[in-house]
Amino acid sequence: MPEILEFDKMFYKNFEPKLGNRFIMEINGIESYIIKTAARPTFTSEIVELDHINVKRKIKGKSNWDDITVTLYDPIVPSGAQAVMDWVRLSHESITGRDGYAAFYKKDITFYALGPVGDKVEQWTLQGAFISQANFGEMDWSNATDPVSIELTLTFDQAIRSEEHTSELQSHHDLVCRL
Repeated sequence: MPEILEFDKMFYKNFEPKLGNRFIMEINGIESYIIKTAARPTFTSEIVELDHINVKRKIKGKSNWDDITVTLYDPIVPSGAQAVMDWVRLSHESITGRDGYAAFYKKDITFYALGPVGDKVEQWTLQGAFISQANFGEMDWSNATDPVSIELTLTFDQAIRSEEHTSELQSHHDLVCRL
């Protein structure tokens, strides 16, 4: 007997891709508009190999969230370098050599992917993030047009992802306003 197709499988579905230039990253102490590029989170899982009689089985071991790279513009005002150094000084004060408490230098970072009209369609929260490496860029007399940038490597404990169509990102008021 022939299979009857469901209505939603017969017709074209709308498809709107997420674009890489539609995002907002919120880091406490760093203005969102100076964030030039940001990588989305990635993770790696260890593989555990189990020897069992004449067979080897593989299972997932511990997972680890990989570091992400964020590039900032370094405007004159507000200084991106100053904002980064303020954050770095919470973990290590270079003059005194004092190291800070994790509760002071670890921050939660929110990363939003935006839809075509600027609505938030995806949210990542990076918990316990801190700067593990900072590159303040290079100055070059031969290049008079490119702005100076700062490249940060951020290490974090875990990432949590939410989507806009879930109740986690929308209040009831926002839902009613969109209808």
